[in-house]
Amino acid sequence: MFTVEDYIRSMKANLEEKSDLVVENLKKISTYNFYSKISLLDFTAYIEPTRFEVSITMFSMDNEANEIFFEGTDPSVFAGSTTVITDTAYYQVNDVQLDDFFDFYEQNEETLVPEEQQIFADWFHQCWKTAAGASVGLPSYFVFHDEYRSYDLKNRQWIDDDEKWS
Repeated sequence: MFTVEDYIRSMKANLEEKSDLVVENLKKISTYNFYSKISLLDFTAYIEPTRFEVSITMFSMDNEANEIFFEGTDPSVFAGSTTVITDTAYYQVNDVQLDDFFDFYEQNEETLVPEEQQIFADWFHQCWKTAAGASVGLPSYFVFHDEYRSYDLKNRQWIDDDEKWS
């Protein structure tokens, strides 16, 4: 039998186990010499719900929602994207229970989706904060791929994507 509380508790525990790796990778990112034309950083989460995995990639962006690349010759300048974490399990369920889990999830989707998103955002924010992510000096956002809103890591609030591009 699945419950919302048990699912959320397990999800938080699985993410917490990955915090040290995310913090380590974010600390590396904070040392980058970012290209001067970069306006903000988007940390984009890709969720694979059938395998319960998350991958996070950082993209350097301009104010018009375009990824910025550096075409100069200085190897110390960073622009583009980099992986924060790949294919990391945020939940585990026995294969024989998959159908029951997906039935449970479908019945509770309206409750689970916003709660999951907030858990991911809070967890990533804590990792970003621990890694001194604000020291980068660029506005930074946590966003789910193909979503319309972003989590402002500095102000700890959800915003419509249009707000960060203006």
